[in-house]
Amino acid sequence: MNIQIFGKSKCFDSKKAERYFKERRIKYQYVDLKKYGMSRGELQSVKNAVGLEALVDEKHPQAAEITYLAYAEDKLEKLFEEPERLRTPIVRNGKQATVGYCPEVWETWK
Repeated sequence: MNIQIFGKSKCFDSKKAERYFKERRIKYQYVDLKKYGMSRGELQSVKNAVGLEALVDEKHPQAAEITYLAYAEDKLEKLFEEPERLRTPIVRNGKQATVGYCPEVWETWK
């Protein structure tokens, strides 16, 4: 398994995801979205796995801005430029991905 966790330092679910993999001694790479963001390829891969709507953090104060954009490419570009609007944690395992805390899905990756 090649696990990547994209999260925010103050996100409770990101910390829970880290703890989930740490407790099971599964190696993972943690990436702070606010500091480093995601590459376009990574973001596209996650979008293909979970869909664009799942990526938008509805709790973000400016989430409606993204919702009202007409084209999916524009929404994806906005999320790429402002990764703090992404819902976290985003957990990738190759081409598979989840958004949010999803231990029942991660269990199937073993």
